[in-house]
Amino acid sequence: MIDRTRPLAVFDLDGTLADSSHRQRFLDGKPRDWDAFFAAAPADPPLSEGVTLCRESAQECEVVYLTGRPERCRDDTLAWLAAQGLPDGTVHMRRNDDRRPARLTKLEILRKLARGREIRMLVDDDELVCDAAERAGFRVVRARWTGASEAMKNAQEREGRT
Repeated sequence: MIDRTRPLAVFDLDGTLADSSHRQRFLDGKPRDWDAFFAAAPADPPLSEGVTLCRESAQECEVVYLTGRPERCRDDTLAWLAAQGLPDGTVHMRRNDDRRPARLTKLEILRKLARGREIRMLVDDDELVCDAAERAGFRVVRARWTGASEAMKNAQEREGRT
């Protein structure tokens, strides 16, 4: 049973919990190979800093996952989270046809979540998402334990893909 009085700790996946650097190569060419990029996600190694913070947060908070991955990746994403032993939590994903920048889609979901619950923190590696969340009054932990590639930044902001 979910305790609706516990605050929420909201975690991004790619670049925060999952090391997606091995699949960046699919975004370097033109056209970008999005199918291959997302198909390779189950092989992402975990990022120990993010995984540790997520597990620690679960002691006081309900963990929620907020990703720019499209809905068609749900089964692989749930399997990956379980394989890493991460806490159970609701996974919010982008609609398959949603190409808005991550800073817009994620902020929209954060605001919905905040209507009924305290959000203790958002943990994300996307600087623009973090900036938007902070401007909206959310506490942000910037996942700076890995470097985002230029291709990933373009995917998040210009192409609305992750």
